[in-house]
Amino acid sequence: MTQQERLWIEAATIAGAQVDEASTPIRFTSNIFGIVLMVADILCFLVSVPVAVAAFAFLRRSSLVPSVHLFGFALMLGSFLLIRISRRSYERNLLEKSEDSSLLLFDAVLSSLIASALVWQAGLIDSFSRAIALLFLAAVALSLLASRPLAIRLTAKLADRGRIQQRVVFYGADSDSLLSIARVLDLLEMPHLRIIGAVDDRGRSARNGSVPYIGTLAELCDLARSGAVDQVFISGARFDRHRLMEILDKLSAVSVDVSVIPGEAIELAPDYKVNLLGELPALTLWQRPMRDLNRGVKRLEDMAIACCAVVLLSPLLIVIAILVRVTSDGPVVFVQPRLGFNNEVIRVFKFRTMFADQTDVAGRATTTRGDPRITPVGRILRRLSLDELPQLFNVLEGTMSLVGPRPHAIEMKVEDRYYHEAVRGYAGRHRVRPGITGYAQVMGLRGEIRTVDRAKRRVELDQYYIDNWSLWLDLWILVLTARAVLFDSDAY
Repeated sequence: MTQQERLWIEAATIAGAQVDEASTPIRFTSNIFGIVLMVADILCFLVSVPVAVAAFAFLRRSSLVPSVHLFGFALMLGSFLLIRISRRSYERNLLEKSEDSSLLLFDAVLSSLIASALVWQAGLIDSFSRAIALLFLAAVALSLLASRPLAIRLTAKLADRGRIQQRVVFYGADSDSLLSIARVLDLLEMPHLRIIGAVDDRGRSARNGSVPYIGTLAELCDLARSGAVDQVFISGARFDRHRLMEILDKLSAVSVDVSVIPGEAIELAPDYKVNLLGELPALTLWQRPMRDLNRGVKRLEDMAIACCAVVLLSPLLIVIAILVRVTSDGPVVFVQPRLGFNNEVIRVFKFRTMFADQTDVAGRATTTRGDPRITPVGRILRRLSLDELPQLFNVLEGTMSLVGPRPHAIEMKVEDRYYHEAVRGYAGRHRVRPGITGYAQVMGLRGEIRTVDRAKRRVELDQYYIDNWSLWLDLWILVLTARAVLFDSDAY
């Protein structure tokens, strides 16, 4: 059973239902998650005190001034809580469970420095052991990292038991909108969410086969007064300002959370992130993947490795050039226009592997196994990807990178369809410079792409690389490229 089906089946409250809060067990909304995190952090500090003292006694076997060190520990805890509160870390709910662990550790270190400075300011630094301060910081850091998955597991269990539950009604959501929302919910883990039903004043029920139709706005307000609804999502319908303010005015008379889901958020879900422009929310579909320092690091990586490779491989480049020249008529280097950064046409260099009178500059015909156009020497070069080595000069001139999505020929097709027609989002792979090798190539999609499904998978892997780029990912791909060249039989 999918998350969607489970949520819809749980939608048991319909128009006129009344809930006796006194007869139900204690129930919290999803906002309790922030309080759970705060309690967990306080417990981490309290547990770390005896751990640090015991470790210090074992390592140093010297006496401490308890009052001074307890004062320092309390200052660190207070500083840490104030820092986390200033970051609004305790205002998160079950929809925002993920957290950057590096930021958590940074706050712990910062609070330790602040506590030490305050101890020094109080004139107690001579009685304060730096060793136990470091031990306490280490114990706190480890316990904080361990507490996060435990807190998430605890809240998930409470949600499964109904102790954490957010009862939700959708207002103005038509059938198509509800189905779109359901698809998004199915991708998320939200055991605390219980869909009560849908409300619509326009004389159309929002039934889609599984969502109960509650009734009108007045009936929704009655449910809210009885405590049966925690949150109302105004979604799907395009209300004018007058109608929207009228709905909000009526809902303001009852104690319930009210949120608006823009129509674009439903249509584009889940392919965006929500950012704030001041107080204005913006749906960010994608961002430039490499900018500022990252772009400089990427370029430095390319220049350093490409320069070293050209110097070290120059004897091999000369030998290959001679073999190509003496075994078949035509130029040594084949220059082909391909799509590069920002969807612009670039000139890609390769050792010529086909007979000169049969080369395919536009890339209309896909190279196949046993292709008669390929020379005997070219077959070996293509099998070992040695024909790609001149692209090191593309890297040096800045039109390509060592690692990135492979550049495709302008008229390259898959199943008799151009790539941009066959694969949705294909152009997005041109947001970075193309590479000599790429994530898709080391993940088993090197060489000929025979089907649309494989083409889509290659584009998905290219997009993953773009969205998750790091220097370490590049180096890892370069290492795996050697394995792919030696053991992958798809290149020919």
